[in-house]
Amino acid sequence: MKASVIVVPALAACLALAAPFASAKGCLKGAAVGGVAGHVAGKHGAVGAAAGCAVGHHRAAKKEQNAQQQAQQQRAQQGQQGS
Repeated sequence: MKASVIVVPALAACLALAAPFASAKGCLKGAAVGGVAGHVAGKHGAVGAAAGCAVGHHRAAKKEQNAQQQAQQQRAQQGQQGS
């Protein structure tokens, strides 16, 4: 019972803090995973959520960048084949 009294408000605070960054790709998933990991590791759910958001956003940005590079390479190859 005591744990839920602490966990629920902490989770609500994490979600409220993450709301401005919700449009950032990967942030919500990272924040959820980081918040749980931080809570389990030592009652640091908010810190874990913030770090998870940053990591999730970074990984999503790298994934998008790699996809753009692959698309450019495919267009370049198609352009060479058409010549």
